[in-house]
Amino acid sequence: MKEPLTCDVVVVGAGMVGAACALYAAREGLDVTVVDRGHVAGGTTGAGEGNLLVSDKEPGPELELALHSARLWTALASELGREVEYEAKGGVVVAATPEALAGLEAFAAGQRAAGVEARAVPADRLHDLEPRLAPGLAGAVHYPQDAQVMPALAAAHLLQTSGARLHTGRTVTGVLRGPGGAVRGVRTDRGDLHAPAVVNAAGPWGGEVAALAGVRLPVLPRRGHVLVTEPLPPRIRHKVYAADYVADVASDSAALQTSPVVEGTAAGPVLIGASRERVGFDRSLSLPALRALADGATRLFPFLARVRAVRAYTGFRPYLPDHLPAVGPDPRVPGLYHACGHEGAGIGLSTGTGHLIAALLSGGRPALDPVPFRPDRFAEEVR
Repeated sequence: MKEPLTCDVVVVGAGMVGAACALYAAREGLDVTVVDRGHVAGGTTGAGEGNLLVSDKEPGPELELALHSARLWTALASELGREVEYEAKGGVVVAATPEALAGLEAFAAGQRAAGVEARAVPADRLHDLEPRLAPGLAGAVHYPQDAQVMPALAAAHLLQTSGARLHTGRTVTGVLRGPGGAVRGVRTDRGDLHAPAVVNAAGPWGGEVAALAGVRLPVLPRRGHVLVTEPLPPRIRHKVYAADYVADVASDSAALQTSPVVEGTAAGPVLIGASRERVGFDRSLSLPALRALADGATRLFPFLARVRAVRAYTGFRPYLPDHLPAVGPDPRVPGLYHACGHEGAGIGLSTGTGHLIAALLSGGRPALDPVPFRPDRFAEEVR
């Protein structure tokens, strides 16, 4: 005898991606339950900077998803007002040398052909955009479409707006499957939740959730650090980062990599990143990484050398080997959907991901081709 359904879809993960999946699925008329072993935005989302970027993505499927997500974020910002601290601040990518500038401008030319607004900024006009930038830089590209939200607030508000049932502090211990192998819900440490569809939005732990359903999804955690300064009057107008940040994002190296990324926030503190390294789920702070972040930030903005860093935090980006997220149905387990593996772009890509998942769940027409994000594009099932 079949158990009665709890809902139409269970979303595993109450971070930004899970919240967006819940919102858009509910707007398709589906009854949604969200479950998380921690609290809302308690994982990668709460350790993020809230970046909504197109500037760091080369032409291809991820950029298409980013542009679609940016349009959805603009609509949500209008709907939710200031509740998510949405700032359409734009991004400035700077080059220290003529060689780096040539590479940056070539990269931007390809992006423009794909629909990105990218404006070259000569060295003598840099200080019109950012008066406190260091002298001697070769030039930059300005990306007006880059924006920022406060990620924990955004996740909470999207979940609240969705009307989904929310179960926090509840660990998923299994994926329930029927006689033919199709999903029938999830088992948790506080009882079963029955549904014909399960969305794996567990971020760096997405591989573990996939394994509960008997499939392999090679998500790995990539640790990153953020330095936070004391609150300051507005001094940095955009998200500002060095051109080598794009190469670091695309790198497959497990070793520590840092490139300066600096931005102000609505609350006053300046956020300083970015570091990347694969060390498993080791959450300890790395002094070499923090020193490199501080050094890179002061090279871009010398005034920061006189500013106190009041705290630092670390989190895990969900890394997949080809640097594309896994989004969509898993043909190995009917009823299982994945929405994870966005690495450091999950906040920005969350809206497009949720919109795509909702269309696939409801049988609608997706706004984007989901094939490049197929979850089964990696290895075979776990045996």
